Amino acid sequence: MFDKLDYKLKEGINVSQNKREIISKLRVLMGENGLDACIIPSSDYHQSEYVGEFFKARAYVSGFTGDAGTVVITKDEAGLWTDGRFFLQAGYQLEGSGIKLFKMGNPGVPTVPEYLEAKIPNNGKLGFDGRLVTLQEGKDLVDRLASKNVMVEYNHDLVSKVWKNRPELADEPVFILEEKYSGENTASKLSRVREVMKKVVANYHVISTLDDIAWLLNIRGSDIMYSPLVLCYAILSMKKVYLFIEENRLDDKVKDVLAKDNVVLRPYNDIYGYVKGFKNDDTVLIDPDRTNYALYKNIPDYTRIIKMENPTVLFKAVKNSVELANIEKAHIKDGIAITKFMYWLKTNIGKTKITEVSASEKLEEFRKMQDNYLWQSFEPICAFKEHAAMMHYTSTSETDVELTEGSFFLTDTGGNYLEGSTDITRTIALGKVNGELKHHFTSVARGMMNLARAKFLYGCRGYNLDVLAREPIWNLNIDYKCGTGHGVGYLLNIHEAPSGFRWYVVPSKHETHVLEEGMIITDEPGIYIDGSHGIRLENELVVRKGVENEFGQFMYFDPATYAPIDLDAIDPEYLNRDEKLYLNAYHKLVYKKLAPHLTDKEQDWLKLYTREI
Repeated sequence: MFDKLDYKLKEGINVSQNKREIISKLRVLMGENGLDACIIPSSDYHQSEYVGEFFKARAYVSGFTGDAGTVVITKDEAGLWTDGRFFLQAGYQLEGSGIKLFKMGNPGVPTVPEYLEAKIPNNGKLGFDGRLVTLQEGKDLVDRLASKNVMVEYNHDLVSKVWKNRPELADEPVFILEEKYSGENTASKLSRVREVMKKVVANYHVISTLDDIAWLLNIRGSDIMYSPLVLCYAILSMKKVYLFIEENRLDDKVKDVLAKDNVVLRPYNDIYGYVKGFKNDDTVLIDPDRTNYALYKNIPDYTRIIKMENPTVLFKAVKNSVELANIEKAHIKDGIAITKFMYWLKTNIGKTKITEVSASEKLEEFRKMQDNYLWQSFEPICAFKEHAAMMHYTSTSETDVELTEGSFFLTDTGGNYLEGSTDITRTIALGKVNGELKHHFTSVARGMMNLARAKFLYGCRGYNLDVLAREPIWNLNIDYKCGTGHGVGYLLNIHEAPSGFRWYVVPSKHETHVLEEGMIITDEPGIYIDGSHGIRLENELVVRKGVENEFGQFMYFDPATYAPIDLDAIDPEYLNRDEKLYLNAYHKLVYKKLAPHLTDKEQDWLKLYTREI
């Protein structure tokens, strides 16, 4: 039923143009510019995880539509690098393109810099659009290729020359996130950042990451698909903020609010000219992993630069009390929608035709019923049976299938509310499922609960705790090729640095910070069996302080997510006493939070599905 899925590119990308022809045209341009290789990343000018249609150059060139990946084209070869979440999807989508898949992290697979070092000849030339590559990535490439005297040029936007009918840059209206939602005004946030600037003796701070600017100025928009962000740059001085954005996008109300904090408006692309004006007695703070290489290269050589993480990264990750209270409200709303959906699905499967797409649309209907709902917080993953083995599968009209009894339906979805963003995964048994599926599901549930139940000393990081989630799955000699959890922004990016759960360190993920009180991190282990099924369960966790004594400050997690875990898929024989107690207590909490908002029939169903085991 699922042979060779025929993935199509998303709307906004020309699906009719042959990928081999595009690469051939790019090679012609490379020859005209004397390039031996070029890099086409997934990023925008702000290093965003999700990007607008204008920036989907890598997808346009390769046909691979996953969220993460880099294309490298040489004179005689083309390759795509992506991580374990997308191996299956990329394999299908690259078929026939002539592009080789490089599975990042697998033994024997070179990194992009290693590959380029091997492929580019001595005295060769590498080109890319420096606005799409971070400062650190650019410098690493220069350093890596220096031994071969390779020239690195950052002013090559080759894709624009072959991409016909390229979408325009987004320019949606901007709105202010009121303090009743943000919990802290802009003046306070600016003061905190400027205190850091004083400590490192910087009189300017350049910020290009959209979530950092949105948090700092309490602005939101819809320039990025799913993420409520605004295309802009910002430069802080000790008295002013220079916001680089097209002024016609801000109404008088927004302008007045920003003016109170001495925010001065400048055209979006003027940022590159502005940084050229820094003087030799200026000191500029920039984040090497969150500033594009072209912007860095436009700062005069004589200007002193301090390279460190944007202070806002940690500030926004630690939620204040108002944000935490709002986030609970958002999760109750989201839990209502999920529960209504589960009830609808369980009571209608086998009675009426339901497909992946129609089920996804039904879930979105339930979310839209909730007050202050804006839109989905990321592209929904609604996957039946073996589709769910692809961690980031998205159903389309070409791949949509009918849901039938006897297997699992995985939904990894989320919503943006004014009270915050949500990210929840539930895998749902459709009818009766076999013993192997139950065993796998129960192992995933155990992993999720084991991490959620953790008590740990302050100072622990995600990699100290990740094994708790993986242990029941590793005992089956199974693993999943991704992290166990990520930070969640407050109506910002759904994946937020600087903390997460993973047993090994991936520097580019920025997820190894100490777990701080007030952080929100997902807990989402899984099992993915190619050709058979996929299972993931995901709750968000709030980091809390516990007892402090002579041994130190103890920490623990509170669940932020409220929705039943499908008991039809649980085999109690595999649960120990502590796991049963936790599951029963969690389900009791779910019923208490959600039941008052449901119909009588839905309440009865929820009571059954949160019963003690």
